[in-house]
Amino acid sequence: MRILVAEDEVELARGLKFLLEKHKFSVDIVHNGEDALDYFHTTEYDTVVLDIMMPRLNGLEVLRSIRGEGSGVPVMMLTAKAEIEDRVEGLEAGADDYLPKPFSTREFIARVRALVRRNENYVNPVLSFGNVRLDCSRYELSRDTVSVRLNNKEYQLMELFFRHPHLVFSTERIMDRIWGQDSETGVDAVWTYIGFLRRKLKQLGGNIEIRTVRGAGYSLEEQKC
Repeated sequence: MRILVAEDEVELARGLKFLLEKHKFSVDIVHNGEDALDYFHTTEYDTVVLDIMMPRLNGLEVLRSIRGEGSGVPVMMLTAKAEIEDRVEGLEAGADDYLPKPFSTREFIARVRALVRRNENYVNPVLSFGNVRLDCSRYELSRDTVSVRLNNKEYQLMELFFRHPHLVFSTERIMDRIWGQDSETGVDAVWTYIGFLRRKLKQLGGNIEIRTVRGAGYSLEEQKC
């Protein structure tokens, strides 16, 4: 599941990214409203979290733009404002939930999960490709009675491939989708995690593989007989 978080407080944004990734979400972070719309227009998200008080475009302006385009993606508003009038304004603009700061991390995660479940695009938490299954609630790859557990980044990367089989992802695009544009992690992390996943797929003995497309990137494909 992929979440867009638009929050101008850098440290809070980093904390929310860490928290969401700990719970196996893929996260993009932006710090102003214009970037939030740019990201929204180029990536499919399961939920959007918007701070109200942001530069360039505030959260309400971003929300109205999203709803004006006909998108029903669940949106949670974050703000230091706790007055009833502010909450009403956000909900009337099309927000699905409203969480005043400060808030508990447990409540934040619970509300995000509730919004993801509410999303009309929410699908069965078990994805299949070839004879291999990816359990999105247990973070496991399995074939028949054999299963292997995935860590945080392995799961996010495998989910990306399972949701878009046959699509070629460049190293740079994988870095952006899994680690984020602000990450200081080097591209060698992609090669490392591709290697981890290939070994786990081999351990399962499944009929799918992460194939290297020379000069282009990687794609999830069924093995040829």
